[in-house]
Amino acid sequence: MTSTAQPTMAEGRKAKPDHLGHVIFITAAAAMGGFLFGYDSSVINGAVEAIRDRYHVGSAGLAQVIAIALIGCAVGAATAGRIADRIGRIRVMQIAALLFTVSAVGSALPFAIWDLALWRVVGGFGIGMASVIGPAYIAEVAPPAYRGRLASFQQAAIVIGIAVSQLVNWGVLNLAGGDQRGEIAGLEAWQWMLGVMVVPAVVYGLLSFAIPESPRFLISVGRHDKAKEVLSEVEGRAVDLDLRVEEIELAMRSEHKSTFKDLLGGKGGFLPIVWIGIGLSVFQQLVGINVAFYYSSTLWQSVGIDPSSSFFYSFTTSIINILGTVIAMLFVDRIGRRPLALIGSAGMAVALALEAWAFSAKTASGALPATEGIVALIAAHFFVLFFALSWGVVVWVFLGEMFPNKIRAAALGVAASAQWIANWAITATFPSLSEWNLSGTYVIYMIFALLSIPFVLKFVKETKGKALEEMG
Repeated sequence: MTSTAQPTMAEGRKAKPDHLGHVIFITAAAAMGGFLFGYDSSVINGAVEAIRDRYHVGSAGLAQVIAIALIGCAVGAATAGRIADRIGRIRVMQIAALLFTVSAVGSALPFAIWDLALWRVVGGFGIGMASVIGPAYIAEVAPPAYRGRLASFQQAAIVIGIAVSQLVNWGVLNLAGGDQRGEIAGLEAWQWMLGVMVVPAVVYGLLSFAIPESPRFLISVGRHDKAKEVLSEVEGRAVDLDLRVEEIELAMRSEHKSTFKDLLGGKGGFLPIVWIGIGLSVFQQLVGINVAFYYSSTLWQSVGIDPSSSFFYSFTTSIINILGTVIAMLFVDRIGRRPLALIGSAGMAVALALEAWAFSAKTASGALPATEGIVALIAAHFFVLFFALSWGVVVWVFLGEMFPNKIRAAALGVAASAQWIANWAITATFPSLSEWNLSGTYVIYMIFALLSIPFVLKFVKETKGKALEEMG
């Protein structure tokens, strides 16, 4: 007797989930971690000058307070996966939400500069954990037919978080009469900027109680009935749940747990493909993109723009960042990863050259002449646009696709660590470099943008349209 009640596995996967709206809610809730990642990374932009003034700290010390969160990021990212395998994805989200909340309160109410730095590290732990657990969870709960589109929620949430943080900073500054140290209800404006993050952090924590645990984790701890219940919710009732559980179990048993030793064997220690991944990660940061998100308000004020306008320009560049990310998401599978990277590198190099030229005209009073000021503003927006439509998205796509299966997890971890270190290097050095020579600093970033072009042409292979199993 032949049954027609159950569709084939392929048909089940292609079928529209019974509760697609529920799946989108689950994905959006998990992506709130990405929102907080973006928000917490860039909210400090509005507080830099106020912190410098309040605690009488020099450029080098200020840079360490800003950059120290990245140490927490690296540790959080390195440990999140293992913790999630032991206690579950949802618990890790809740821990991250708690860290974000505590960091927001502590950063808003510091009693010394070292105290503020400590809370920045705590927030960094949260950022690192959110940067890992969000994409992992979404990949595990998303129906296969919708996985690519749902995975993009994380990157979209990050750039929206950056934009919202700049909008909040601008709004708070206006409430304080344009003074970053102006008082609002007994606290200085910059303290409110850092403290407002409590709201999305609490929302993230509450949402984590409303979404199910990952089926993959449930199966790993023997809770097969609960896993089937979740699979039914996210993949539809038409899917053969027993077969899906067996499929996941088989995949988990056959997975190769890559280690650091698997990456060794080439010149300079690592395999060539690992060095290429490290190179992509490092170039992504050495063009100076995070200067735009950590220091843009300070930068514009240093060339004579008033605080309110400088905060507004930080917000408009974050909107451009969203636009560029959308462009990348639309074209990364159409024209390929390498062409987008090359277009982005060329565009960034031109924009950085224009910024360097404009800042070279800085007068004795610190202001820019009118023409150079307009060029600097336009070039800064174009720089962020070209980064967002290329390296901001493409590097993560490359890193997820370029490594052979047997080393993918370990290689991705090393490349991501290199990215955090390069991020820290740029963040920690910009205040001192800009005091030395602001125009020269942008020339350095331009050189890295130019060097990324031959690097991509010579070493980076296109991964568009290739199965992961083809990577070698």
